[in-house]
Amino acid sequence: MKSKQRASDLKAMSPDQLTDEMLNLKKEQFNLRFQRATGQLENTGRVREVRRDIARVKTLQRQKAAGAKA
Repeated sequence: MKSKQRASDLKAMSPDQLTDEMLNLKKEQFNLRFQRATGQLENTGRVREVRRDIARVKTLQRQKAAGAKA
């Protein structure tokens, strides 16, 4: 349920907003990796969620780019 809501929110974003979201997710992914390496990560499932959110954003960026070309 949560991922469907997240996907619909992402679909409503413009390409510039998707780029900003991608940067935020990449920063969060870096911080999570750093926390895992130092043993400070408490919510290990968040790493997987962020990785999947990044994939969702990339997919939508490609779809919107393909739609703009057509």
